[in-house]
Amino acid sequence: MQAIKQVTLLVHDQQEAMAFYSGKLGFHILEDLIQESGKRRIVISPSGGGCSLVLALATTPEQQSRVGDQCGGRVFLYLHTDDIHADFEKLKAAGVKITRTPTEADFGTALVFEDLYGNRWDLVQAREGL
Repeated sequence: MQAIKQVTLLVHDQQEAMAFYSGKLGFHILEDLIQESGKRRIVISPSGGGCSLVLALATTPEQQSRVGDQCGGRVFLYLHTDDIHADFEKLKAAGVKITRTPTEADFGTALVFEDLYGNRWDLVQAREGL
């Protein structure tokens, strides 16, 4: 095994989620197709590539209860950047909810934001040399 390729992200509305991630976060839409089963498969990825997300429609009550809280209130996914302050301004301008502004730590600088359903994300700029 060499890498994690995709992670499923449960959503209430695939079109709404795709618009948020592509419009507000600048993610690329890698796939948007209807499978033979009738399910819509949407795969997105940050502009720098890496692991992609499958925007999966939550169809059962159990799945629907997990939308926005896939990690029990902890940060769910981590994004990396080489200019956290510029990205912070872009997120604010796009109306993304910031729950922690850029904060210095041993590993670098990080901020926390929420996606349209409340999942928490870390945006990290690693300290030089890490």
